[in-house]
Amino acid sequence: MRHRAVITGIGPITCIGTGREDFWRGILAETTGIAPLTRFDLNGLDARSAGEINDFDPLRFLPAKSLRRLDRYAQLAVSSALLALEDSGLPWNPENPDPRRGVSFGTALGGICNAEMEHDAFVRGGFKAVSPMLALQVFGGSAHSNIAITCGFQGVGTTNSNSCASGTVALGEALRYIRDGLADVILAGGSEAPLSPLTYGAFARIGTMSTADPRHSCRPFDLNRDGFVMGEGAASLVVEEYEYAKKRGARIYAEILGFSHNNDAYHMTSPHPTGVPTVRAMRDALADARTNPDEIEYINAHGSSTQVNDSNESRCIHEIFGDRAATLPVSGTKAYTAHPLGATGAIEAVVCCLAMTEGFLPPTLHFETPDPECRLNVLPNHGREVLPKKVLSNSFGFGGINSCLVLGRV
Repeated sequence: MRHRAVITGIGPITCIGTGREDFWRGILAETTGIAPLTRFDLNGLDARSAGEINDFDPLRFLPAKSLRRLDRYAQLAVSSALLALEDSGLPWNPENPDPRRGVSFGTALGGICNAEMEHDAFVRGGFKAVSPMLALQVFGGSAHSNIAITCGFQGVGTTNSNSCASGTVALGEALRYIRDGLADVILAGGSEAPLSPLTYGAFARIGTMSTADPRHSCRPFDLNRDGFVMGEGAASLVVEEYEYAKKRGARIYAEILGFSHNNDAYHMTSPHPTGVPTVRAMRDALADARTNPDEIEYINAHGSSTQVNDSNESRCIHEIFGDRAATLPVSGTKAYTAHPLGATGAIEAVVCCLAMTEGFLPPTLHFETPDPECRLNVLPNHGREVLPKKVLSNSFGFGGINSCLVLGRV
């Protein structure tokens, strides 16, 4: 039996807003959350933009005594999970743990940035200067582990590290756990807190990040795009078995219809020049969703704002959708939120859920000069009032990782 998986709660934490209402207001404002990076000295770096979250207060979500064991990455993860549970109306009680509920999370870097800071303390003061909590904070699995502990979810627990596709993979795995009857509820999502000097500088050093004015540094599919903009953030989504959600009268944002995941097996930073694995990823997600390309009414593109990746994704969309690629609405929403690496796919799934319930397709901000290599129907700068029935969300990451989701209105 193929159980259906539906999304009943969302909990975004981004530089344009925290929680469903604030986040959607940020989308409707059609203004970027990207700004000059202020968290540390940028001396020696050409990249100067970021999607910083300056109003995140973990004490709004978590007791002070628990914060010592949670670094910023895990704080964002657990906080977003609590937001999603609140939004879903799903009762939960850590004193009454449930083996039919689990957690599937994703991150590119996990707690490495906190470890970077602790290493500075070690260099200055030796072992005794290092936080005794570091051993519990540094590993990526701290996200799903702390969510499970907080909520009493004793079922499957996993955190994947599939670079920028991690959040999408987490949702795809949630679909499989629900579909195969292994769980009734999965809290799925992604979290990232990468804004530390060494990590930010490492990405800047390999030339993948934008050096443009922060006001328009992220401009997917624009001819003058020059790199991605790093951000921080998290998003959790409550994924339930359809009959389980229906029985409790849950509001349903969307159904996860299909998922795919593959690898270019080519290069760590550049997509396969033929685009064949990327095309196969989109095609496999549609097949898994039992959906024809003609049924897709909106694409939330990976749209990283890098020259090679955006043009590759555009060619692959043309390969799948043919002549429809000229009219099918496409947007790259990283121009709003920057690129919080492993959290991005989950954040963009939230965008798709809200597009399908609110009837508004968000635009691609800062789109000024069309690129002949990106012949798509990019929604430029202003959104469109459309209530799509089925949408495709793409996530492609370092290491040649390709993941796609198909979501549908119930």
